[in-house]
Amino acid sequence: MDAAQERRVRAVLALGGVPQADLPDGVQQVRLRLLERAASGREAPRDVSAWAAVVASNLAMDWHRAKRRQERLGERLAALRPTEASSGEEDSLLALAVARGLDSLTDAQRQVVVLRFYADLPVRSIADQLGVPEGTVKSRLHTAVRALRARLHEDEVV
Repeated sequence: MDAAQERRVRAVLALGGVPQADLPDGVQQVRLRLLERAASGREAPRDVSAWAAVVASNLAMDWHRAKRRQERLGERLAALRPTEASSGEEDSLLALAVARGLDSLTDAQRQVVVLRFYADLPVRSIADQLGVPEGTVKSRLHTAVRALRARLHEDEVV
């Protein structure tokens, strides 16, 4: 990429809402994608400047998605903090019971539970990452949550 293309990429990223401090990383990501494209044997884009702008736009959207995901995770973690009504001992017992419940699940069930509820990934993303249909992910989640609920009732935690 030449200097004009780099300025264009910076502008697209900035207009896309990426903070000033993250712009150099964004430019490097665009360069990396161009190098990966060349290394994979695909021909260079006809209009490198336009291609770089599209990649920069996609990176800006990815940045916003990651930011929203972090915010949701922060909200979830804040909701899990002990309230005045609950004691630290109760929270510790619940955490231990959930950990034991997760240990009792199959690997496939544990994997989808962790990806869905701890990593906050949507079902579609989990299915794509694992290479299974969305229905399989939903089924595993349903079975796993039912087993966890039963385990927590069994242990008289809830």
